[in-house]
Amino acid sequence: MFRSLRNHNFRLYATGQVVSNTGTWMQRVAQDWLVLDLAHGSGTALGITTGLQFLPMLLFGLWGGIIADRYPKRRVLMLTQLSMGVLALVLGLLAITGSAQVWHVYLLAFGLGVATVVDNPSRQAFVVEMVGRRDLPNAIALNSAAFNGARLLGPAVAGVLIALIGTGPVFLVNAASFGAVLFVLYAMRADELHHSAPVKRAKGQLREGLRYVRGRRDLMLVLVLVGFLATFGMNFTTTVALVAKEVFHTDASAFGLASSMLAVGALSGALLAARRVARPRLRLLVAMGLVFGTLEVVTGLMPTYWSFLALLVPTGIAMMTITTAANATVQIGVAPEMRGRVMALYMLVFLGTNPLGAPTIGWLAEHFGARAALVLGGLISAVAAAVVGMLALWQARDESGAVRPALARLRRASRAT
Repeated sequence: MFRSLRNHNFRLYATGQVVSNTGTWMQRVAQDWLVLDLAHGSGTALGITTGLQFLPMLLFGLWGGIIADRYPKRRVLMLTQLSMGVLALVLGLLAITGSAQVWHVYLLAFGLGVATVVDNPSRQAFVVEMVGRRDLPNAIALNSAAFNGARLLGPAVAGVLIALIGTGPVFLVNAASFGAVLFVLYAMRADELHHSAPVKRAKGQLREGLRYVRGRRDLMLVLVLVGFLATFGMNFTTTVALVAKEVFHTDASAFGLASSMLAVGALSGALLAARRVARPRLRLLVAMGLVFGTLEVVTGLMPTYWSFLALLVPTGIAMMTITTAANATVQIGVAPEMRGRVMALYMLVFLGTNPLGAPTIGWLAEHFGARAALVLGGLISAVAAAVVGMLALWQARDESGAVRPALARLRRASRAT
C-alpha cells in the first residue's frame, strides 16, 4: 500500500503536503465562514467566492500546462507556494484588524486562483518525476490520502479556532504552513528525480495539446465524466456549509465536523485506491459515478444532522475513488512531453468548472433550499455517469465492428494461400 514512500523525495513531499494542506483546509472553512458572516448568510456570496477562486483556472488553466512542460517543476512550485502564502497572510491581517470586506475576500480568492493555475499542473506532473511511472498510481492515491487526511484534521481544528478566537488567526496559520512545502522542495535530492525533457518554446503548443486529447476518445470520456461531476456534484464547500447553517442551524464547529466526515470518507477512498496495483478502467469510473450520484441524493434527503453526517462518509469514499482513478488514468495514458498540458486540461475540467457550478448551486440553494441544491447535484452526476457508460459501450462496439471484418479478411487470405 505504501510502496511509493520508499522514495526519499516523495516521503519529504508527502510530509510537507500534510502540513500545508491542513492549513489550506483550515483557510477554506474560515473563508466560507467569514463570507457568510460578512454577507449575512448569503448563499450567492459564498458561491461567488468559490467561483472566483476557480475562475482563473477556467480562463488561463491551459497556459499553466505549457509552463509545466517548459520549466523545471520544482522551481515553479516554490514560486507558486510562496505566492499562496503571501495571499493567506494578507487575508489574515485584514480579518484580524477588522478591515475585511466581502470584496477583499473576492479579490484574494481570485489571486489564489491565479497562483493555482500554474501550481496545479506542475504539482500533478511532478509526482511522476519523484516516483517514476511504475509507482505513479500508488503515489497519486497516497497523495490524495495525505490531502484528505489534512482535510479531516483541518476543518475540525478550524471550527474550534473560529469559535474561540475568530477567523483571522486561522489565515495566519495557513500562511505559515506553506513554509513546510518550501522547505521540503528545497531539501529534495535533485539527482534522484526522473526529470522529463523540457519542451522548447514554439508556436501552437496549446493547440497541439488540445488536438492530442481530442484524438484520444478514452481521455475525452474521462474528461466529460469528471467535468459534470465536478461542476454539479462536488460543490461540497458550498452545499455542506449551507446545509449545516441553514437547514440544521449549527455553528462553525458543527460545520467543521461535517466537512471532516466527508474527509473521513475521502481518506478511506484514497487508501483503498492505494491498495490497487492495476491501472484503473473506465467502467470503474462509471460505476462509482452512479454510486456517488445516488449517495449524494440520499445525503441531501437526510432528516437529521447526525444522519446527514453519516451519509457524508460513503459519499466521500465514492468521490475519492472517482477522482483518484481518473487522475491515474489520465497521467498513465499520456506521452511524457504532453503530461503538463493534458493535466492542465484535466485540472481545468476538474476545478475550472467551479465558476459555473458553484454560483449556480449557491443560487439554487438560496431560492429553493440547500437540500434541493444537493439533491440536484447528485441527480446530474448519476445521469452523466450513465451517459458516459453508454458512450463507452458504443465506442467498444464500434471498435469491435471495425476489427471483425479485418479478421475475416485475414482468415480468407490465409485459406487462399
